[in-house]
Amino acid sequence: MAKAAAKRDGANPKVDPKESSNRIKDPDQWTTGDEPMTGAQASYLKTLAEETKEPKAFDPDLDKAEASKRIDALRKEAGRD
Repeated sequence: MAKAAAKRDGANPKVDPKESSNRIKDPDQWTTGDEPMTGAQASYLKTLAEETKEPKAFDPDLDKAEASKRIDALRKEAGRD
């Protein structure tokens, strides 16, 4: 029924910026945040660490949540925000 209402009023709940879903969570709230970082995270973090000349920012033993936080910080530093 909600889909029908969304179609009627033209709003797409999946792309509506006012949507208050939990698609973007704080990494500290991730249920899988304590798992090892993914290969994609490792690759991107290493690239950002090299680009910002902060090689110590890359640690292969980071968990997903910490890797995400470092990626966010390095993205800001690199001007990719």
